[in-house]
Amino acid sequence: MRINDNIGAILKYKGAVKVLSIAPEQSVHEALSLMDKHDIGALMVMSGPRLLGIFSERDYARKGILRGHHSRETQVQEIMTSPVRSVTPLHTVDECMTVMTDHHIRHLPVLDGDTVVGIVSIGDLVKWVISGQEHAIQALEGYITGAYPG
Repeated sequence: MRINDNIGAILKYKGAVKVLSIAPEQSVHEALSLMDKHDIGALMVMSGPRLLGIFSERDYARKGILRGHHSRETQVQEIMTSPVRSVTPLHTVDECMTVMTDHHIRHLPVLDGDTVVGIVSIGDLVKWVISGQEHAIQALEGYITGAYPG
């Protein structure tokens, strides 16, 4: 679990997680309800298998509430982020963290060609890095105490 591991490894570690999405013509209220139900911070906005954008809590706060849009009357496509930045399963954790930091985003869709195969959040990446650090610390402690098998 290193910073140069690829995103495909994180998706495997997360297991078979259904990528939740919403259609662009659905209401913001429906999107928020779905996000609340699944305790997530973003949804893919898709038309069939095609990724059109991403809708996040930040989109709602900045483009919805602050601009006076009502969630039941506003379609997701009116305030979603598009075009959406994405990565492939071959991108590294470090590359994804750089994209997220440089563009002030918290979620990255993972595409294999044009197919959405997952999504990673900043939380997923931080957990991955911390887990790798914990493994390194345990190995060093083992080495120091003489338990290191070498």
